[in-house]
Amino acid sequence: MLRWLIGGGREPQGLAEKSPLQTIGEEQTQNPYTELLVLKAHHDIVRFLVQLDEYRFASAGDDGIVVVWNAQTGEKLLELNGHTQKITAIITFPSLEVCEEKTQLILTASADRTVIVWDCDTGRQVQKVSCFQSTVKCLIVLQRLDIWLSGGNDLCVWNRKLDLLCKTSHLSDTGISALIEIPKNCVVAAVGKELIIFRLVTPTGESLEWDILEIKRLLDHQDNILSLVNVNDLSFVTGSHVGEMIIWNILDWTVQARECNFWDPSPQLDTQQEIKLCQKPNDISIHHFTWDEENVFAAVGRGLYVYNLQMKRVIACQKTAHDSSVLHIAKLPNRQLISCSEDGSVRIWELREKQQLAAEPVPTGFFNMWGFGRVNKQASQPVKKQQENATPCSLELIGDLIGHSSSVEMFLYFEDHGVVTCSADHLIILWKNGERESGLRSLKLFQKLEENGDLHLAV
Repeated sequence: MLRWLIGGGREPQGLAEKSPLQTIGEEQTQNPYTELLVLKAHHDIVRFLVQLDEYRFASAGDDGIVVVWNAQTGEKLLELNGHTQKITAIITFPSLEVCEEKTQLILTASADRTVIVWDCDTGRQVQKVSCFQSTVKCLIVLQRLDIWLSGGNDLCVWNRKLDLLCKTSHLSDTGISALIEIPKNCVVAAVGKELIIFRLVTPTGESLEWDILEIKRLLDHQDNILSLVNVNDLSFVTGSHVGEMIIWNILDWTVQARECNFWDPSPQLDTQQEIKLCQKPNDISIHHFTWDEENVFAAVGRGLYVYNLQMKRVIACQKTAHDSSVLHIAKLPNRQLISCSEDGSVRIWELREKQQLAAEPVPTGFFNMWGFGRVNKQASQPVKKQQENATPCSLELIGDLIGHSSSVEMFLYFEDHGVVTCSADHLIILWKNGERESGLRSLKLFQKLEENGDLHLAV
């Protein structure tokens, strides 16, 4: 484990010529994360992080190993070995509130077509399921029913004892890529470009059997769905490979709002050039969403977009937040946002209301909720000016966390212990609040001096 002090920001070499990437100077006065701990335990890409409690987290990746860490000290607590191929999904399975014995379990799925249940307090392998016909790509726990679901080429329902309660028929060779829970004992599964609504039938007095029924298929997306998340009690949102964002009613599954146009028209380009440019999938793929009470934050290609749910429009955007695709984003306190990218960077942003700042225009078509089809070039200038005046906020870069040498896959935020990132460079980095850590070290020093009586002698 290595501890480093961070001296400041960076000026990326050559980026100014390639893209209008926003940079930050050496003095990152609003970035609290000025110390880092480098954690080494994995031998391949680290793709997953999951928080276990207020001070522990687990990491997993392509080496098939799960490691449990102390988020405060960076100490490696446990190493869980049992899979023979890369891990494809990980989730926690907490104990029921009514249970006296509180046991924190982890479920891991792997390309070896197994799911293992671990006791993350002892590292013991509780049980292993090896009856899958395909790789499980996603896991979800329905805490209220004390069951969990696995998604591969089919959808299976399991209890805590790992009894198979029911399953669907074969759904697709591509498999289920994401799952969320919605009201009325229903779940939503993303299968290719389709969303499938399933309803769970729980045991009753008449029947003790579980069942899972397909209720509806939603066919509104034109390409594979990459992201699927609940936003609030009323809505969930999906994003696709070609930049389609759809906000759905969580109760009747109707479309509340949508956007299908993710290109940036330029007056210098003719129509055919504009269409050709917008066909770059990596530039417009929606990899991740996060949200708060007011907004949905979308990672679209290399950019970040803030969509206000009440106003039903984008209120801020950073078209080139990173130099490569943004893979993961999360909301921090104080109107801050954190993002990580394939370019190896982790960046912190602040959502600010515009005053005298020059507004960055939102291109015609970005989250234009009611306008579809090809851009009218003759009308592009007045529309662009109207949209520019209609974006009341901006995303300002306040921190640039430099430490990884390859793609940063995801991260976790701990209120008291900092930010944890994992990467294709096989490393995990624990980013610490330098001022807080310095204060803690001073406090420990004074306590030690007081215990030894040295503090009284010094005075």
